[in-house]
Amino acid sequence: MNHLLSAVLGLSFAAGLNTYATILALAVLDRVGMLDLPPGLAVLSSTPVMVAAIVLYIIEFVADKIPFVDSMWDALHTVIRPAAGALLAYGTVAHADPQWQVVAALAGGGLALTSHAAKASTRAAANLSPEPFSNWILSITEDVISFGLVWLVSAHPLITIGVVSVLAAAFACIIWKLSTFTRRVFRRVA
Repeated sequence: MNHLLSAVLGLSFAAGLNTYATILALAVLDRVGMLDLPPGLAVLSSTPVMVAAIVLYIIEFVADKIPFVDSMWDALHTVIRPAAGALLAYGTVAHADPQWQVVAALAGGGLALTSHAAKASTRAAANLSPEPFSNWILSITEDVISFGLVWLVSAHPLITIGVVSVLAAAFACIIWKLSTFTRRVFRRVA
């Protein structure tokens, strides 16, 4: 049970940061035998899915480094990342009772939306900075967290639950602080 909860939370959170890195990491870990994907996610390690994930990861890797392009990319992914988080959560528990599949999908989508919203908000704030390095640092950090969470799900399920809980709380605070900041800016402009 802990392994399923870990997978639902970890994969959904990671997908909210970088869907393509998450899918690619799952596929590679499955291919090298470090992880056995559940039947609902086995398609991820197929060659066409892996090639698509690699191509899209490269595009995202480049887009994330360019100020304002990253915000447009994030706006486009406001639908994609939460949907991917929901689908990964659903696929993780595809063998479970249908009611738990729906609960997992809802939780996965919500968690992916939380991590995506914090990412997009932080990126929008970083774009106001005149130097380009903050985008690079944020992008690489997000990729490391995504890849790291997928590995953590496979190696240390209980630790994953704790890490995701701390990250989700921190990201919720980031969203709250940045939304407060944004409201103040718009009030001053108006």
